[in-house]
Amino acid sequence: MSLVNSLFTYGAFMSFAMPFRTGLIVAALFCALPLISIARAEGRAVQLVALGDSLTAGYLLPQDKALPAVLEKLLKEKGRNVTILNAGVSGDTTADGLARLDWSLPEGVSGVIVALGANDMLRGLDPSVPRANLKAIFDRLKERKIPVFILGMRAPANYGANYAKDFDSLYADLAKANGAPLYPFMLEGVAGQAAYLLSDGLHPNAEGVELIARKIVPQLDEFVGALR
Repeated sequence: MSLVNSLFTYGAFMSFAMPFRTGLIVAALFCALPLISIARAEGRAVQLVALGDSLTAGYLLPQDKALPAVLEKLLKEKGRNVTILNAGVSGDTTADGLARLDWSLPEGVSGVIVALGANDMLRGLDPSVPRANLKAIFDRLKERKIPVFILGMRAPANYGANYAKDFDSLYADLAKANGAPLYPFMLEGVAGQAAYLLSDGLHPNAEGVELIARKIVPQLDEFVGALR
């Protein structure tokens, strides 16, 4: 075969092979895009806001011992790339939480942990009041397409059976109506246990917060996983 013929044959082959090779490269890139997207998604931090009262704020505790910080630590130990902003204000009722909701949530927040109602109950407010305020919080978050995780509260027996029934049920009702995960009683295992409470008998100490967080985190971990 002459050099000219050889070059012609090689050129014909390359004119066929180059588009084919380019097509393979493009196809490979398209196949890789979902993997790249997944890798980037896994790298993004989930940002939660814990909207609550003194039980969230960490009454008389260092900030790294407050519930949001301990929950964040435990979730990170599970491999979650998550940050939890502490938006707890001591003394806040559900009305106070509703009033400051918008400016408590930064842009790009992934989800909200709602932990309000204890002060409504301690003040003996009619359960219809926190029910209406929490519904308004849910409605506003739904408008912004922000998922919610609820930490429920329970009324003590000395408030009477009727009050306790009406108050306790509002969390389950709101969770069901909004398809939101509910941890039924925020102080489960800590309420009434002196070893886990401050001297006021109401607020958890550091050990109490750790116990609360460890009980909550399995369900919260599922919530964070669903946000991805």
